[in-house]
Amino acid sequence: MVGFFVCRGRDTLKIFVNGKDEVAEDGTTVADLIAVKGFNPKTIIIEYNYELVPSESWNGILLKEDDRLEILRFVGGG
Repeated sequence: MVGFFVCRGRDTLKIFVNGKDEVAEDGTTVADLIAVKGFNPKTIIIEYNYELVPSESWNGILLKEDDRLEILRFVGGG
């Protein structure tokens, strides 16, 4: 199953998020993806193409065809 987020007539690209095919608009940043998915940026870390990237970098990373992201969420417990 492919996940989608709003593509307003712009070119799209295929990406992989947590191992699943998704489609993003051309020009989407990692920060945009996080916002669209509704994640709290303070409670997640991102692995982008097999490298951890600091949240300060998310606005500057433009997604490209076949990029791979793992979104990992911090969970408390005891």
